[in-house]
Amino acid sequence: MAKTPVCGWRLERAARKCGALRIAGVDEVGRGPMFGPVVAAAVILAPKCRLEGLNDSKKLSEKKRNQLDMEIRENAVAWAIAAIDVETINQINIRNASLLAMRRAVEQLALTPDYLLIDGVDTIDFACPQQAVVQGDGTSFSIAAASILAKVFRDRMIVELDSQYPGYGLASHKGYCSAEHMAALARLGPTPLHRKNWSPVAQTMLEFPSLLELRES
Repeated sequence: MAKTPVCGWRLERAARKCGALRIAGVDEVGRGPMFGPVVAAAVILAPKCRLEGLNDSKKLSEKKRNQLDMEIRENAVAWAIAAIDVETINQINIRNASLLAMRRAVEQLALTPDYLLIDGVDTIDFACPQQAVVQGDGTSFSIAAASILAKVFRDRMIVELDSQYPGYGLASHKGYCSAEHMAALARLGPTPLHRKNWSPVAQTMLEFPSLLELRES
């Protein structure tokens, strides 16, 4: 049985032994939803930075994420957030949009990193050594910090959009394919911020001929 990862500095220490000085953790949030942007964050933490409870954003309560979001912004050496809109997701697919969001977040850092720790299986188009880490947000403090910034930023964005697109329950499910969201999509149809390539959205956009048209054909 695979061991559950423990969040800590192990990956950062290994990178520093190889000469890295500015190690950025990188993560994205929003690959799975059928509504809204995908958001990525990049964070460089000081080696002795201590943030109590820092872990994968999915393992934390909303209250704890919001608290850590403020602490990360105040204590990080550098941090940046980037979002890729739905139109771009529809054009280049969600995987490429996620990679683009992560690259843009890294590019926007006030300090250029010399090593990247990236959650998942992919590296990005950026000129420095990189390490993709499965379950990295629960393994590396730097990636965990990025996951929190991205999660809090995207959740707040979706909550704000709830008032623009009432009836979908966005504030509760954040655009994911919940039963409430699926029912609202069937009832109301897709908004401009629904991802048109997602199966449930695409299905509601199909225009079937009317019974009268079928009889006349």
